[in-house]
Amino acid sequence: MKDSDVKKKAVIFDMDGTILDTERIYQKYWRMAAEELGYKLKDEDYLGLRSLGHAFAPGRFLQMTGDEKAYTSIRSRRKELMKPHMDSIDIPVKPYAAEALKKLRAAGFRLAIATATNIELTEEYLGRAGLREYFDEIISAWMVETGKPAPDIYLYACEVLGVRPEDTFAVEDAPNGVISAATAGCRTIMVPDMTEPDTELMEKIIYRADDLLRAAEYIISEV
Repeated sequence: MKDSDVKKKAVIFDMDGTILDTERIYQKYWRMAAEELGYKLKDEDYLGLRSLGHAFAPGRFLQMTGDEKAYTSIRSRRKELMKPHMDSIDIPVKPYAAEALKKLRAAGFRLAIATATNIELTEEYLGRAGLREYFDEIISAWMVETGKPAPDIYLYACEVLGVRPEDTFAVEDAPNGVISAATAGCRTIMVPDMTEPDTELMEKIIYRADDLLRAAEYIISEV
């Protein structure tokens, strides 16, 4: 295969829970904020928030709490509680993240982030983690009409990168992200973070990897 053919390929990564080991932190502070405000949610409710786009969040919180104001109030308090902690720590990185990204870059892949987190925090967290340099593009769900699990963010990321979804690998850790990438037509890989894929989710992925390095090695072997 020619070099030029390889360089048409791209890999799009979710950030929280996939590249950065931050999803557990979000889970902790969603719970803290909700409980402080008097909301009693189940463990699966918090897990269902992973990568959830802002267009879906108000409805999800209404369904969970019966309160139309729940999303706004809980999210606002979660941000207030979480920011001092995030400002005080080294940004945690998933195992082999840098090694995997280096390997993919060396193989000629273009790399992008597709995240529910806003651009400012995404740039900050990746920069502090020492990983920003590996990514050609940063795409936030706030740049599209509908975030994950809708396919919009992946379709837009492919457009920005100048690649077809079917030529693009997506790496995700959670159901909302997997559904988004697979629905867009990307070749979706799951590196589970807090939950394993169920039977339905397994049908949407082409590979389940134990870590990012194995995901990168699989991607390179498939080109």
